Amino acid sequence: MSAHQPEQPVQKIVHQGLRLDHDESRQRYSLWHGSTFIGFIGYQREDQLVTLQHTIVNEEFGKRGYARALVTMVLDKLRAEGAKIVPECSYVQDYLNRYPEYHDMVAIQ
Repeated sequence: MSAHQPEQPVQKIVHQGLRLDHDESRQRYSLWHGSTFIGFIGYQREDQLVTLQHTIVNEEFGKRGYARALVTMVLDKLRAEGAKIVPECSYVQDYLNRYPEYHDMVAIQ
């Protein structure tokens, strides 16, 4: 029998100084790194049901963990509000496959 190492929790946010802004009138959550706009998640909300429609990160910040941080921050905020999600966005769907701890937030359709 070999000793099994406990799995290290995956660090989902690797950047410091990130800020999430919520623009309700435009139905988007925007990610900022200091004063730099990184990207956003567009959504549609009906009461406690939030459809996550698309995740857009400026090309210059692609493949650097910002989209993962954005989705993590949005899901954590929505969880705190007691919301359920409909993941229309393919990036959010992939994220949910990687991080099953958010599966309880997905609304059964």
